[in-house]
Amino acid sequence: MPFTKTFIPYGCYWTTPFARWQGSFSHLHPMRFCAEIGVRMMAEKKISPEIFDTVVFGTTVPSKSCFYGAPWVAAMMGAVGATGPMIGQACATSAKCLETAAREIECGDTKTSLVVTADKCSNGPHLYYPNPQGPGGTGDQENWVWDNFGHDPWALNAMIETAENVAREEKVSKEEQDDITVLRYQQYQKALDGDRAFQKRYMVAPIEVKDASGRKVVATVKGDEGAFPTSKEGLAKLKPVKQGGTVSFGTQTFPADGNACMVLTTKEKAREMSFNKAVTIQVLSYGQARTKKGFMAKAIVPAARTALERAGVAIKDVGAIKTHTPFAVNDVYFCREFGLKWEQMNNYGCSLIYGHPQGPTGLRTTMELIEELVLLGGGYGLFDGCAAGDTGAAIVIKVEV
Repeated sequence: MPFTKTFIPYGCYWTTPFARWQGSFSHLHPMRFCAEIGVRMMAEKKISPEIFDTVVFGTTVPSKSCFYGAPWVAAMMGAVGATGPMIGQACATSAKCLETAAREIECGDTKTSLVVTADKCSNGPHLYYPNPQGPGGTGDQENWVWDNFGHDPWALNAMIETAENVAREEKVSKEEQDDITVLRYQQYQKALDGDRAFQKRYMVAPIEVKDASGRKVVATVKGDEGAFPTSKEGLAKLKPVKQGGTVSFGTQTFPADGNACMVLTTKEKAREMSFNKAVTIQVLSYGQARTKKGFMAKAIVPAARTALERAGVAIKDVGAIKTHTPFAVNDVYFCREFGLKWEQMNNYGCSLIYGHPQGPTGLRTTMELIEELVLLGGGYGLFDGCAAGDTGAAIVIKVEV
């Protein structure tokens, strides 16, 4: 069913830059870091944390004390009376968080919700699972980030193999993947024009990063860390990661660290909180889908179709499209299925170029979608992305200016 009561106050959202894993954010506790940024931004934007009935917290990599989830992060941000769920759905986490918050508003259970997403792929935990019946009582173990990137327990393949499966079945060449990656890099450069004028519409910077003691500044982050200079010639020199394959290290994203937050509320409250009363942002629908085993990138198409159908919007009427793009294959396939030109989506960059902290990725991308639509004078927007388990999730929004 479509949403009719859920709105986003213009300007009431923010994201940190994304830092390549083992970069400037690698030693920070993701929840504490997110809360610190949240306190800073709510003060700057004059948002009282007391207005939030619900906090929806999205994260995919366990961190110390994350057992306490949304109530803890809400309290650290000053919303001591708010509670809510903790959601982890791999790369679809942001979309699911937005849907969860929207449904509570639609049902009248919540008036104002803060969606909080935070992840740190760096230094992911090494987990030990007791198994008294194991040989000699030895338990099982896993490296949460690395092992799960490399092995789907159902499909029995690595993430990169899902991209290769789609490339093979749909006959997507390495050259096509190289070409679309160069385009996405060029689009990202436009977000950096004018001293990062576009990114400053939603991104928190600079951020002074302190050491473990909290006293010494060890880095100042002014923008994304990890976006690598990309050219057709450079990509052509990279061999596929897997023998006989098509996906190189240059045509896939990289794990990253960061956090992002967004306010969802009623139409009346959104108008009251908006930093531009002329801008109205409405959440229209959510869609999710699961494709056949081992073909993750294909899930984005049925997810998008479901979200568009629920919103009553045709793809030809969508003014801006943003995707979470772990592999260049995703965008090639998406454009083929919808009859789009590559240039019709992912203006100002995407996760293929600036990295992927998992939980916050979709929320940042949705902010970029909003700001692009504002610059266009309004219209419909689609965010879409695939996720572990051969799934996809999509959100449709409407911006009026």
